[in-house]
Parts: sequence; C-alpha cells; structure tokens
Amino acid sequence: MRPLIAGNWKMHGTLDSARELASGVASGVASGADLLVCPPFVHLAPVAGVLGGSSVALGAQDCHAAAKGAHTGDVSAPMLADLGARFVILGHSERRSDHGESDAVVLAKAEAALAAGLTPVVCVGESEAQRVAGEAEAVVAGQLAGSLPEGFAAAGGVVAYEPVWAIGTGRTPTEGDIAAMHARIRAELQARFGEAGGKLRILYGGSVKPGNAKAILALPHVDGALVGGASLVAADFLGIAMAV
Repeated sequence: MRPLIAGNWKMHGTLDSARELASGVASGVASGADLLVCPPFVHLAPVAGVLGGSSVALGAQDCHAAAKGAHTGDVSAPMLADLGARFVILGHSERRSDHGESDAVVLAKAEAALAAGLTPVVCVGESEAQRVAGEAEAVVAGQLAGSLPEGFAAAGGVVAYEPVWAIGTGRTPTEGDIAAMHARIRAELQARFGEAGGKLRILYGGSVKPGNAKAILALPHVDGALVGGASLVAADFLGIAMAV
C-alpha cells in the first residue's frame, strides 16, 4: 500500500506562517508517499487555498460528534468537509488527556467523520506506566475495540500508533517494540474486519524525524508516519517523506 506521511501542526503558527509552511510542503517532491497536513481549525481555509491543485491532502485535528447544534467553540465534520478537508485526526493522546476523551467519545466522532465523508485517523497508544507494567498491547487493543466504528475498514480508515511517552519528548521505542505493536494492531484489525483489515494503513507517531524515519518506515506493518514537531518545518517533513 502507498505510505501516508501526515503532519499534525497542533496549536502552532500564524496565518502567514501557515501559508508559508503549506506552500513549502506543496512545492516539495512527494516521493513515493501520500502527504497530509493538519493545521489548526483557524488556518484550514487559507491552507486549503495554498494546497489547491497540489497532491497534498488537507486534514483537521478533531471534530465534534454532532453534525450541528448548540456546541459553542466546537467544529463539526460537515464543516470540515465543506472547507476541503479529507481527513480528521481523532483520539490523539493530547485530546484524550487534555479533554478527557474516552474511547466512546472517539468512536462517536469517528462515526460523524465517516458520515461526512471524511477519513478518520484514529490514534491509539499507551502511557509509560502501562508499558512498564507490560500492559501496552492490551491497552492498545482495547482502544482499537472501543474507538473504531463498524464502517472504518470499508472507508479506508487510518490507525496511528503513538506511544504517549514518546510524543514530543525526543524519545522513541525500540524498532522491535514498534514492530511488535504494529503487528498486534494488524492482527486486531484483521480479526475484526477480515481481509479489509489487512489493507488499512497503520502509522507510527512519536518523535519521528528525518534521521530516524528510514529505519522506522522500513519496519513491517508501518505504513507511514504521523509527524508532530518535524511537520512544522517543510524540509524536515519532506525529508521524512523521502525516507519511504
């Protein structure tokens, strides 16, 4: 399958810097990977304008479970689709921790994304305490079971494995640990969705950089990367894509 390199810009950037970053990514060499950038809500429309005509896809960082309503400060999946977004990140550990999002909340949002024609990128991952306790694979398997809707595989949904303790810390699991977790995720997807589960992309995220991308992306069942800090520099983001 064709790898996906996704950039999560998180809560960073001004209007000018978002346009400049999007332009830098769009003008780069796409290599053998699909590229996706996920700017903050307020920059979606201008970034969509910059990316128009390029092969770089636009995504958002979250959505509400309802299509509309009295939800001050929230953004619905249909609104994102209307702006040109094709993907939406859901269940990121920062959403799960900062906003107390449970698997059930993530599931409802993923269902809303599918209903709006968006491809959900559902994040799963264990804390350091859970890994030390030997619970990492069980925790991730539970998150998959509770967060993925029935139509996920048919819609070509994406799973992103991000060990919580590796996000933004500069630390990464061993290659063996990454391979083992991705193999477990693949097994869970196939057990639930059958043959379609073997064709879904599983991304790795957590301190991915140009320097370690080649080794990580070469591992079995690693079908791309969800990139945080390194996605804020076009050359670094494209360097990761070129490592495919």
